[in-house]
Amino acid sequence: MLDLLLTDARVRTFDPNRPWAEAVGITGGRIAYVGAAADAPAAKETRRLGGNLLSPGIIDSHNHLLLGFDSDAVSLEGAETLAEVRSRISRLAAERPDLDWVCAENAVYSIVDDRRPNADDLAGLADRPIFVTTYDQHSVWLNDAALTILGIHDGADIAWGRAERDSSGRATGWVTDFYTSAMTSAGLAALQRDIPMYSPERRYKKILGSLDMATRSGITTVVEPQVPVAEIGLFDRALREDRLSSRVIAALFHPVDSAPEFRQELRTAVDDAPRSDRLQFGPIKLYADDVIEPHTAWMLADYANRPGHRGHPSAPIGELTKIVTELDRLGFQTHTHATGDGGVRLALDAIDAAQATNGTRDRRHGIVHVECLDPADLPRFADLGIAAAMQPRHASPDLIEGTWMDNVGQQRWDRAWRVKSLMDSGAHVALSSDWQVGEMDPLVGIYSALTRAGLDGSSSWTPDEIITLDQALFGYTREGAWAWHAEDRLGVIRPGAVADLVAWSADLYRLDPSALLEQRADLTIVGGQIVHDTGATGGEQGEQGLNRVDIAAKTLNPDRSCAGHGHQ
Repeated sequence: MLDLLLTDARVRTFDPNRPWAEAVGITGGRIAYVGAAADAPAAKETRRLGGNLLSPGIIDSHNHLLLGFDSDAVSLEGAETLAEVRSRISRLAAERPDLDWVCAENAVYSIVDDRRPNADDLAGLADRPIFVTTYDQHSVWLNDAALTILGIHDGADIAWGRAERDSSGRATGWVTDFYTSAMTSAGLAALQRDIPMYSPERRYKKILGSLDMATRSGITTVVEPQVPVAEIGLFDRALREDRLSSRVIAALFHPVDSAPEFRQELRTAVDDAPRSDRLQFGPIKLYADDVIEPHTAWMLADYANRPGHRGHPSAPIGELTKIVTELDRLGFQTHTHATGDGGVRLALDAIDAAQATNGTRDRRHGIVHVECLDPADLPRFADLGIAAAMQPRHASPDLIEGTWMDNVGQQRWDRAWRVKSLMDSGAHVALSSDWQVGEMDPLVGIYSALTRAGLDGSSSWTPDEIITLDQALFGYTREGAWAWHAEDRLGVIRPGAVADLVAWSADLYRLDPSALLEQRADLTIVGGQIVHDTGATGGEQGEQGLNRVDIAAKTLNPDRSCAGHGHQ
């Protein structure tokens, strides 16, 4: 007898031997039956899905659980003017006199015109230090009190970023290179000493809130792409406390300026780390360059609006190749951030050299974002067996018109987020959200992949890169499984595969793209356990019943709004 039968469904299996079915049976956490509803065995519990779509669970291949939302900070999501930013921060300061620091998240770069925000813009809002992160986590905005407490006004350096100074040497209140510096051992230690928002307890709460959101969104595997070695214990705690409602693959962060001995420390950390069917460590996160919006991504030619400037790589030329080669030799799979076409080429060259030097095959190194791809480099992804971890939502015109488009220049727009071109070339494209830089809800990413338009449906951009619903789901399931060496058990519905499934609120294949944004995950199943249930599916339960995991709604519901666009 089956533990659970899901029937009266339109089942997209992604099994070439049986692409579609009507019913799926689960026993012992594995798929035991796929086929016609009339032929299904008896089950302890039956769920009738009313003709709605059942698919493999979503694999989000780049999702920052550690960023999350902080309940003791104010979100600047949707705040497009300095007046609105000041109003929200002032309100939090007034309502929370108990907070030693007033913290805010998700500020956009364009909050002021033609310059960086500065400390004067935050004057008069609080008698305490103010700490604001940008939506992409690459910059921080401080008020005068914060600059004084941190010693920046007195010329002190900070381990978690680079404080900008004006021509007279006075700190402006703007800090760059934040996220890459903050996740080093020294940077994180200083940040946790200085800023309450980064305490281990608040970071742990962010992980739990993000995981709950993932489960409610139909995500059954989350790749957390940037975990400092010092924070492995947070995930170990979640495992011990049975809070991993979705599977987690945690990539450890490797600062590009680390000493060679650090790579052996990573090997030891991964070998000694806790692991289970819900948690694994092992990929290594690297940076080839920074981001396009502040002109810090590495470009092959000058920025369109800054002649003579091409940004910069994250490490001296040749250094990334040395690092990737050594990590590859140590058995690591890498997950390298690259946004500019120059950064993407650096990452490709590094992986090419590593495989040639070590003679390795099928390591499945990944390159993240791939925002601007030179035509000459497009076939190299398939040739080198590289997984492109890309975010369809990032190509939406409502997020990138202005800064990104202007910086790159119209002559290079056809290089932007070439999802379809890469898929057509035979490359593996694992789709993802980049939460909380972008919305976590995979339906937002799928809609964006199908339209290349904003969430209001207007102004489709670079439509030659539009893909189909089937391609998008394939990218979020089968390709995600392949990227993490799990295609034998995840991302597919066939007998013997792990029962990671999501039942949607409609048959997505029968909807116009615009209607996708009104749908939701009704049922999320991880390893045969129901971990999210809206109650919308019809159920018939036998006497023995079925074990299930109760996931409390501890955070906001999945939000389809987004302050801006960025990347880690």
